[in-house]
Amino acid sequence: MTQEWKKQAAAATAEICEKAHLKKGDCLVVGCSSSEVLGHSVGSFSSPEAAEAVLDGIMQVLEPKGVFLAAQCCEHLNRALIVECEALPQAERVNVVPQPKAGGSFATAAYQRFKNPIAVEHIRADAGLDIGGTLIGMHLKEVAVPVRLAVSGIGQALLLAARTRPRFIGGNRAVYDETLL
Repeated sequence: MTQEWKKQAAAATAEICEKAHLKKGDCLVVGCSSSEVLGHSVGSFSSPEAAEAVLDGIMQVLEPKGVFLAAQCCEHLNRALIVECEALPQAERVNVVPQPKAGGSFATAAYQRFKNPIAVEHIRADAGLDIGGTLIGMHLKEVAVPVRLAVSGIGQALLLAARTRPRFIGGNRAVYDETLL
């Protein structure tokens, strides 16, 4: 099963990168309930194996593009994020090391994999993937736009995606840059 989860995660990541026009230096926030991937309720059956498979699929797409991952922790860590220090060198850090039952298996896997991981409480990501109802919206830039992907789930977990766009200002006389839509 882990190969299938990795494949699904890679396909979803590639598609959101394309649809959100992510480029080097951009950030993708991902919340992943490994319990949901396995068909259980959020937080009830944390699985490092499932989390690592999903992370592997995501990173095989993001690393070559130079897009950063922000791995959302679970509610026990107030949905803090694990990121590479390089992504947010001036960020205000918080002191926590995620664990499978306090932070979640996905954030734990990211913390273990990253070269120089830091934890932060807030980020404004350019796009996001919500795997299993983890509620990533608080970490997206305004304005979030839902994106329907060809992959609708990873394992048994429902998959939702979003991209962001700049706000429209200026009213009916304004002219907008179509490439930013």
